[in-house]
Amino acid sequence: MLLNNNYFTIVGPTASGKTSLAIEVAKKINGEIIGLDSRQIYKGMKIGTAQPSTQERGGVIHHLIGCLDPWVRISAGQYAKKIHEKIHEIENKGKVPLICGGAGLYYRAITMGLFEESSTNIEIRKSLEINYEKSPETLMEKLQIIDPQYSEIVHINNKQRLIRALEIYQITGKPPTEHYKNQKKNNQLKLFTIYLDWTRSTLNGRIVARAKDMISNGWLDEAKMLFNKQKDLKIEFPALNSIGYNQIIKFFKDEINKSELEESIIIETRQFAKKQAQWFAKEKIDLIVKMDDLKTKDLPEILYCILMPN
Repeated sequence: MLLNNNYFTIVGPTASGKTSLAIEVAKKINGEIIGLDSRQIYKGMKIGTAQPSTQERGGVIHHLIGCLDPWVRISAGQYAKKIHEKIHEIENKGKVPLICGGAGLYYRAITMGLFEESSTNIEIRKSLEINYEKSPETLMEKLQIIDPQYSEIVHINNKQRLIRALEIYQITGKPPTEHYKNQKKNNQLKLFTIYLDWTRSTLNGRIVARAKDMISNGWLDEAKMLFNKQKDLKIEFPALNSIGYNQIIKFFKDEINKSELEESIIIETRQFAKKQAQWFAKEKIDLIVKMDDLKTKDLPEILYCILMPN
């Protein structure tokens, strides 16, 4: 536990530097990092989901990173349960758990609990999946009608979240936003949450640089291996409903060139970052760090002094 018996959490949009900062802070507080990322949890996607390499981790143990097969689905409730389990595991070793990531829905699950009617219906889900393959735009339009607030933070390419939102509505007759307002207050974690805030232009520049690095460092080869494995197993990989993979498929089919691939990934990532910022703007944040105004090399020490005053 840290400041005022709260668990320390670093959140923010993609490419904001959460992981590198968490690693440096973890070194100072004898910590281990628990991922809060809906895609970094999957195996075989180190480059495509920007998982930290062994060298980048600097000896800091990471949990819920690269540990789930890409064909496995995981709900917010299941993820929240895993975070609780990892917290106990880390504390039992006498170390400090440090949660880090940008998955807003999973963040809400650990801070607010889950609504009572968080069930699923296989028939409804299959029907929605078929309709998504026909026209994701139609499903998005439906969500915008039934829940305009939630539709603002769901990207049309996030098949799993879009379908889940409509599934909830069809099962319960209530939109997701209404459920979240009346969530059960169970298994909540007390967090001290730090949000990394960059100006839009600076963050966009970081997104461009990271996308170029990922492509040049072997993302396409990594993706091809996943596509081939999915084809061999003849099952759907929910993990591939991630940023960039639809564009990579088009590239492999010669429907777009390398320059168009890069540009489309950058645009989608920027859109995703905007939705993340919108989500966290509605959450309780304890400390907003204006990253453009700081010498980031000094930030780990600053945070250490705030979080460990004694």
